[in-house]
Amino acid sequence: MTNTTGKQEPQRQRVFLFLQGPHGPFFSELADRIKETGADCWRVAFNAGDVSRWRDDTTLLAFRDPVSDWPQKANEWISQTKATDLVLYGDVRRHHAEAIAAARATGLTIHVFEEGYLRPYWATYERDGANGNSKLMHITLDQMEQALSRTADVPALPPDRWGDLRMHMIHGALYHWHVLFRNQSFPNYRPHRDQTVAEEFRLQVLRLLRRPRHMVERWITTRRIRKGGRPYHVALLQLEHDASFQAFSDFASQTDFVDLVIDGFAKGAPAHHRLVFKAHPLEDGRAPLESTIRTSAAKHGVSDRVYFVRGGKLAYLLQAARSAVTVNSTSAHQALWRGLPVRSFGISVYDKPGLVSHQPLDAFFADPMPPDPGAYAIYRQFLLETSQIPGGFYSAKGRAQLFRQVVDRMLSPNAPYDLRLKTRETEAQQLQVVR
Repeated sequence: MTNTTGKQEPQRQRVFLFLQGPHGPFFSELADRIKETGADCWRVAFNAGDVSRWRDDTTLLAFRDPVSDWPQKANEWISQTKATDLVLYGDVRRHHAEAIAAARATGLTIHVFEEGYLRPYWATYERDGANGNSKLMHITLDQMEQALSRTADVPALPPDRWGDLRMHMIHGALYHWHVLFRNQSFPNYRPHRDQTVAEEFRLQVLRLLRRPRHMVERWITTRRIRKGGRPYHVALLQLEHDASFQAFSDFASQTDFVDLVIDGFAKGAPAHHRLVFKAHPLEDGRAPLESTIRTSAAKHGVSDRVYFVRGGKLAYLLQAARSAVTVNSTSAHQALWRGLPVRSFGISVYDKPGLVSHQPLDAFFADPMPPDPGAYAIYRQFLLETSQIPGGFYSAKGRAQLFRQVVDRMLSPNAPYDLRLKTRETEAQQLQVVR
């Protein structure tokens, strides 16, 4: 940078201010790697779970005040630490949304992590926002196609197993144990979800204990569906407390979505077709999904045609499915990749022309409109060249893979999508000059 006297100004010290991250040590380990570049890192802790995963007490900022004081404290800490960058996981919970507003007002670079749009083998890294707040919402397929690297091979798939799901459950249980039993110094802490901390911890432990039984039940039901020889459609359920479901859809609960889907299926699907509700792998029982599905199926007269599968790998079901229905689950990518018709209802980054259907639901079940394979190939390749980084947050193997790229992405002056779009624009301009 050059000042008005023509002298080169020293580059400003990078200071990264971390808020809440994924359960586990990802943010702490990420900070260690960023500090190797000469930058400083600070962490805001809202509860004892946040404290437990930060290794340097001298750079820990404990927020113990009422939540109404957070915007003022966020501005104060941004100024006090001389922060240049804000790092967080998800962007819609109250603490994060208010911190992002403060960061934008002071010109900070905002780094947002999320679960992979192309999960389970990638993590998402974006600037400024994710999901419904992502810049992807405003990039057309034509722009994506023009921005693709014409000489690049299709990126190789990462290893087929990270162990992330199992470690996600373990890290989640440990996090809530700290919040439940060691949170005395955070008297004003309130979780961003409706459940109490004790209930969250209880649900995490029960999910781990019930896993063997659920695995057996899932195997039996999935085998019955696959061996039954009848066409079936898959409804991709989400966590009711998930940020995408809450912030970017019009459904107040999964009950509303379940009843809408079963009603459309009963009216439109041929009588020999079946409907399979696939629960999210981290579904913990806080929502009575199975009983809700049974009640709705009985009301619409299709009890013998509707199944419920708890957790497990979605690929086993999608291999022989006719279509998929969802609010805005990123699991829809697995259906689109297989060329299956997808009907979505909420705001999602994949809601692009040629990808998802907007047919009335009964018409969709009767004759679903498939995606344009060329359009999805463009969309998927654009994501793989920009915001999707191989790896995961929860297992050591997944984090090691993620760290190989993510620090360089964060230090880059350009956001992932902007970098690709600008590169292609520059190349086009240079080609015009040559001509």
